[in-house]
Amino acid sequence: MDFVALDVETANSDMASICQIGLVVYKNKTIIDEWVSFIDPQDNINPINTSIHGINEEKIIGAPTINEVIEIIYSYLDNRVVVTHTHFDRVAIKKALEKINLRMPSCTWLDSARVARRTWEEFAWQGYGLSNICETLGYKFQHHNALEDAKAAGYIILCAIEKTGYDITQWLDRVEKPINFEKNSSKAKEYKAIAQEGNPEGDLYGEVIVFTGKLSINRQKAAAVASELGCKVSTRVNKETTILVVGAQNISTLSYDNKSSKHRKAEKLILEGHNIKIISENDFKSFMETGGTKSYEE
Repeated sequence: MDFVALDVETANSDMASICQIGLVVYKNKTIIDEWVSFIDPQDNINPINTSIHGINEEKIIGAPTINEVIEIIYSYLDNRVVVTHTHFDRVAIKKALEKINLRMPSCTWLDSARVARRTWEEFAWQGYGLSNICETLGYKFQHHNALEDAKAAGYIILCAIEKTGYDITQWLDRVEKPINFEKNSSKAKEYKAIAQEGNPEGDLYGEVIVFTGKLSINRQKAAAVASELGCKVSTRVNKETTILVVGAQNISTLSYDNKSSKHRKAEKLILEGHNIKIISENDFKSFMETGGTKSYEE
């Protein structure tokens, strides 16, 4: 079975603010089509995000809105297996389409990070970010360009297929099963030592998450859900932090004075080159839903 790889970049901390989409079509392990476009997010572009992907206001002048290219997107994704690396891109698509009352593509999603964790032992419990995997595999690409990142995710799938002999249909089944490397391996022993920090089978395992601001539920409950998803939960923002969840409806409109010290520190670290995603509580709920956790508000 063939597949399409997808990646998006966002304009600010609202995951609906897609400002670039890249799509790559694979057939018989070969790229047969690709499409990339800047997208007018109809929202501000935060300098923090620009520092990551290089997309500024000038680059989206005259770009279409997602509503104007949705039929192109559907033509690529409907009735296909769609590969993304982790499900950040999948959630961003969901949030962007919900915002304008459009349906999600009728596709089957496959997470290349989950595939990598079940293919190579060195990525099973840590280090399965897109750039780290590709560096290990010897694949060079321009990180944080949507088309390049989509190709990188597709390359990981092709390598996993070659290494394991599983085709796409088999991988759709395999990613739903435990990682299952040998129990006496060094990585398995490492897992035993750190398992209490987050469910190692969770989709977000390896992420270090911090909550800030007023949440709709208590912090203990939020931490429990994050742990179930695989996150290590911390109370402080530092260089190990990878996700900051802000308890606000629209965090992209918060002024500097209205941001917590954790929020400001995360932005400072991003500008210094650290890969931290700042998302709203509502976006975190979307991760919970796509990760199979249904108990956030219970």
